[in-house]
Amino acid sequence: MKYSKIFLYGLLALMLTTCATVPITGRKQLNLIPSSTLLPMSFNQYSEFLNTNQLSTNSAETQMVKRVGNRIQRAVEKYMTQNGMASRLEGFQWEYNLVEDQAVNAWAMPGGKVVFYTGILPVTKNEDGLAVVMGHEIAHIIAGHGNERMSKGLLAQAGQVALSTYMRDQPQATQNMMLAAYGAGTQVGVMLPFSRKHEREADKLGLIFMAMAGYDLNEAPQFWERMSAMSNGQAPPEFLSTHPSTESRIQDMRRYIPEAMKYYQPNN
Repeated sequence: MKYSKIFLYGLLALMLTTCATVPITGRKQLNLIPSSTLLPMSFNQYSEFLNTNQLSTNSAETQMVKRVGNRIQRAVEKYMTQNGMASRLEGFQWEYNLVEDQAVNAWAMPGGKVVFYTGILPVTKNEDGLAVVMGHEIAHIIAGHGNERMSKGLLAQAGQVALSTYMRDQPQATQNMMLAAYGAGTQVGVMLPFSRKHEREADKLGLIFMAMAGYDLNEAPQFWERMSAMSNGQAPPEFLSTHPSTESRIQDMRRYIPEAMKYYQPNN
């Protein structure tokens, strides 16, 4: 009981001191995992994925993915610097790759790692459409959704284990259990889908990031209309697996556009 109380008090103190704020939206979130731990895991997992999957040999499409990623990245970095948040990007190793796979999907990992599958390009259709998805994925990164999800999983795992077993005589074992959760987190972005709350936040931030980079925001609802048409009468694409319904998403996009346009900067 003594060790349990110490652990719980320590956990509460940790939560109070590791509360972060999502840029622009201002939402409070829990980030227990330091970048020095999270980013190496992300980079290793990303490299492993690239080593076991075929990169696209279509140079034009590959360059488009990289071009859009770099353009949004530069706009976001400029914003973060101007608003005193450049430190949040320390240690990032931005990278954009196009993988040969007919799945209609794209995903991102902490530290600036993004993958597009060739199967999503017929839906993005053009560079502005691709920017809709790229802005969304970069928004997951900037909003720290990977860290937040892993932090909550860490707490959930601690709560599911019989604390008396680990803490009555072996408080160090509980620490080891928490560290083990980091290993499960190496699947972030590939195997573990984001929550709908995160998806909605990424939608909103993604539009803002598109605007910062000078892309046409009107392409966003059109992209989701095309995505909706794909899922009619069949299982939804993987990119939609845990997302809000496409109809509500299209409505949200149209509602977000006026606010996002306040951040619009023509591409020079």
